[in-house]
Amino acid sequence: MDEAKLHAFMGSLVSDMGAAAMLANVMLGDELGLYKAMADSKPVTPQALAEKTGCNARLIREWLSAHVASGYMEHCGGEFVLPEEQALALAIEDSPVYVAGGIMVVASMFHDKDKLVAAMRGDGGLPWGDHHPCMFSGTERFFRPGYKTYLVSQWLPALDGVVDKLKKGARVADIGCGHGASTIVMAQAFPASRFVGFDYHAPSVSTATQRAKEGGVSDRVSFAQGAAKDFPGEAYDLVCYFDCLHDMGDPVGAARHAFQALKPDGTVLLVEPYANDTLEQNISPVGRLFYAASTFICTPNSLSQEVGLGLGAQAGEGRLRDVFVEAGFKYFRRAAETPFNLILEARK
Repeated sequence: MDEAKLHAFMGSLVSDMGAAAMLANVMLGDELGLYKAMADSKPVTPQALAEKTGCNARLIREWLSAHVASGYMEHCGGEFVLPEEQALALAIEDSPVYVAGGIMVVASMFHDKDKLVAAMRGDGGLPWGDHHPCMFSGTERFFRPGYKTYLVSQWLPALDGVVDKLKKGARVADIGCGHGASTIVMAQAFPASRFVGFDYHAPSVSTATQRAKEGGVSDRVSFAQGAAKDFPGEAYDLVCYFDCLHDMGDPVGAARHAFQALKPDGTVLLVEPYANDTLEQNISPVGRLFYAASTFICTPNSLSQEVGLGLGAQAGEGRLRDVFVEAGFKYFRRAAETPFNLILEARK
């Protein structure tokens, strides 16, 4: 046995245990409004923060100390500071790097552990709708900042001719829309176009409908329960898949249906988790996160459906290209990318 290797691994494992414990503390801070109360990056004592948020001062001190030990906050003379950079990730929901809300996805994985044990010992399937409710809200809060930041300003302009169609008035289908964050962002930016979001999870469709009302776009946006392989309508100018195609049991069938539903000059916008084509190329913090989440969420959902292709969250551009070529598309390219996403374009 290599003792140095053992010590190095134990150091990594203890660090991971601390990180997991800190995620629980991040969820506390998010729910109790502690980060928002510190978002001005001004020094604050535990007592002052407790009074401001209506929380127990002794527990606040312990919570703050955990953040200092983790490098999330700074400390001097009994006062604590949430630096501006950390506030962007933990307190400011309009920030493109806001992640605090998305940590609820990790919480759902712990809630759903017994279901994954059963899936591992069975056929591998765990449908999306069978997850803990915090999965759905956490997914929305994780992806929404990126959609708000990049979708209209960068991703749609990277597609050939799509923005001009949207400005003039286009028909758009958003497949696997979840709570409708991506649909609503597009609708708010392009008032001449009409949007319909489809999702097979009925509670998400209800939430999306309410979100459209709150966002002032319900006159131009509708949501309906429907599967990717048989959603209604035809002659769409744009069909979108945001972080969902790899979760589907039959992504080829979904892409083939999109091919049939599009106008001859229509476009597919495919947004997928960032991945290279091999495991060795995906050994990174982002790859680690997505493989781990895919074990609990993406792959079991695919295996619960017909075909059960099981692409997983790290499918990579090459495998996704194969899906669309098999479905009949002649044109497929990478239009843009972020540290978390591949933005891909397919046309007939």
